[in-house]
Amino acid sequence: MDDRREAVKKLFTAKSSRIDTNRGDIYYQRLYEQCKKHIEELKILEPFGNKLELDEILSEEGCSRRDFMKWVSATTAMLMLPSFFEPLVAEAAEVMNRVPVIWIELQDCAGNSEAFIRSDGPKVDEIILELISLEFQETLMAASGHQAEAQLHDAMETFKGKYLLFVEGSIPTGMNGYYGTIGPSGETFEEHLKRLANDAAAVVAVGSCATFGGIPAASPNPTGAKGVMDIVKGKPIINIPACPANPANMVGVILHYVLTGQIPELDSLLRPKFAFGYRIHDNCERRAHFDAGEFVEEWGDEGAKNNFCLYKMGCKGPMTFNNCSIVRYNEGVNWPIGVGRGCIGCSEPDFWDKYAYERPMADANIKAPTGGVEKTVDEFGLGILTATGIGIGIHAAASALAGNKSDEGEE
Repeated sequence: MDDRREAVKKLFTAKSSRIDTNRGDIYYQRLYEQCKKHIEELKILEPFGNKLELDEILSEEGCSRRDFMKWVSATTAMLMLPSFFEPLVAEAAEVMNRVPVIWIELQDCAGNSEAFIRSDGPKVDEIILELISLEFQETLMAASGHQAEAQLHDAMETFKGKYLLFVEGSIPTGMNGYYGTIGPSGETFEEHLKRLANDAAAVVAVGSCATFGGIPAASPNPTGAKGVMDIVKGKPIINIPACPANPANMVGVILHYVLTGQIPELDSLLRPKFAFGYRIHDNCERRAHFDAGEFVEEWGDEGAKNNFCLYKMGCKGPMTFNNCSIVRYNEGVNWPIGVGRGCIGCSEPDFWDKYAYERPMADANIKAPTGGVEKTVDEFGLGILTATGIGIGIHAAASALAGNKSDEGEE
């Protein structure tokens, strides 16, 4: 238990994921010139597999230029870039078919593929993904067997050293890898991944399974499932965890690569800081209720009806780094906490074993890195909530104490 408490404390107070959102005018001017030069270089190139232009796709899908520019503005902000980068972001989106993508699925449920191909109507993120030069993707392609193998081989040879390799799903290593094989040759998932990663410009692990092993790696992990970064060495790796990963973050990574020719700044878990540079808790719509000590005590109570904080119901937002609370899903329509379900920490390592249960981390003795009203939240909670013995709903008591002191001062 002590080890677990220490692990939780370290995760909650992690500083490596914090992103500097203002690096000064000189930095951004240099970055602007670098991006402008890289985009001009891409414009000279012929589009790869996908010859369609963005304006054509927008028109076919009934999406106006105004809608596109709204998306550009939001994406620029998501990438933590100043607003004067917006014209460059728009240009980068238009040349995304100059960067070839090979997408493979290993030990997975295809949820990340489904996340960006299923929607109630054409959204800009989905339209942008249509523009990408997607050279290979098992779920979307018609070819199979030897024909699919030939297509993959051609893509790897044609774009050797240039393609981004997207990996969905964990890699089983137990029983010499034979829990997962692929293709007519019976190649193991591990062999398959290493072969494709060898000639990739960078490897992007998409979803919790590909990043940290996900549910397949949950105890007792019978297949010996691992994440991409445990298998691939010597290549730039970008982790986009969550179950499923947000399509906006997938597009953001590709767009950043198109803009700069480089992978984005990463945290200690190889996650892009623009998406994982803050906790869900930092920007949660229910944060005010947390600070006020207003919690849902049981499903269906008055607190639940009034959208009170879900921490006592097991929400792991305070321990989870992700931008779900800002970007949300389906073009910002909603997200888990928005529909009344606490966060289960699916963008963190070992989330299924550590976080996916409906009880709070009341004994974690967590101290927030920023201090403030949360500074000793668990210490207060354990000392005051003798009736329940669990939970973190001490803010109401703390606020009352502060109020009493203020009243005494006025007297």
